[in-house]
Amino acid sequence: MSQEFPHRGSPTLEDVARVAGVSRATVSRVVNGKQDVGEKFAVLVRDAIAATGYVPNRAARSLVTGRAGTVVVVVSGLSEAGTGSSPGADFDDPFFGRVVSGLLRALRPRDLDPVLMLAETDEDRNRVLAFLRNGSADGALLVTTHSDDPLPALLVEAGVPLVTFARPGLSLPVSFVDVANRDGGVLAAQRLLALDRGAVVTISGPLDVPAAHDRLTGFRDHLARSGQAYVPTVAGDFSFESGAVAMRLLLGEVPQLDGVFAANDLMALGAMRVLQEAGRRIPEDVAVIGFDDSKIAAVSSPGLTSVRQPIEGMVVEMATILLDLLADPTRRATSVIFEPTLTVRGSA
Repeated sequence: MSQEFPHRGSPTLEDVARVAGVSRATVSRVVNGKQDVGEKFAVLVRDAIAATGYVPNRAARSLVTGRAGTVVVVVSGLSEAGTGSSPGADFDDPFFGRVVSGLLRALRPRDLDPVLMLAETDEDRNRVLAFLRNGSADGALLVTTHSDDPLPALLVEAGVPLVTFARPGLSLPVSFVDVANRDGGVLAAQRLLALDRGAVVTISGPLDVPAAHDRLTGFRDHLARSGQAYVPTVAGDFSFESGAVAMRLLLGEVPQLDGVFAANDLMALGAMRVLQEAGRRIPEDVAVIGFDDSKIAAVSSPGLTSVRQPIEGMVVEMATILLDLLADPTRRATSVIFEPTLTVRGSA
């Protein structure tokens, strides 16, 4: 609880300094993130800030630091991620929510205010660019499923500090965080082979999306090394309905199929729905594996075995990279690749 002060109004730097027993200048250096304050004094100041309820004046601080203290979290691709009015609309892709909520949580302890913006159209993208160019934000964290999304290139051209979730579809000097998608495809193939499934099919994502291409490549390559030369494949768009459509096509092509790998959990659930409607038991008749290990994988019936992306750690790394870029604008683009794991449940 904040302390009472002899003056009216919000607690000031002077109030914090008095409670901490340090100078006003020391408090100012801690508030503005300076590194020349000993840890003992920094702890005293942070404790005094908590005790007084002091809230830094971001507008005043921006005049000193030259920063807005704000970061834009840009999301592009929601309109293509199963959010339409399909029969599976209640399974709207949890991927975006998991990433965005993780980013918001990662930014707050770093004293950065996140601003969420959608960028589905040229007008949206222009709005994002204008917001960043006029100094309303210091940088951007971009989450997109568009392989040909023009926004990364526009942000690079504008000189905006930028980190993307997943490798951009175009070759650009952009920092990004990703998961080893090929290795994830290998994990799925290994699991189906361990279950002795010999008539395996796969539902890929759009093949112009690097993540979807890599997941399919890893899956096919590992099966080829194990003697399965051909893997029937139908591409979906990461939505529940596209997984269902693909599964119907694959059942027509390979009636005896006994294993399915889908490039995300939503498509895997769509495939499971069709298999169950066709009287196929999961996993007795057909083993099904998804990708993402989202919350819906745990509550499906049966529970969905899924390749896990460590999204919580990935988004923290995105925030860290962006802070490094803000501290040193000359820093070269960097990438951090996380390893996937397999979460085994009842479907495979």
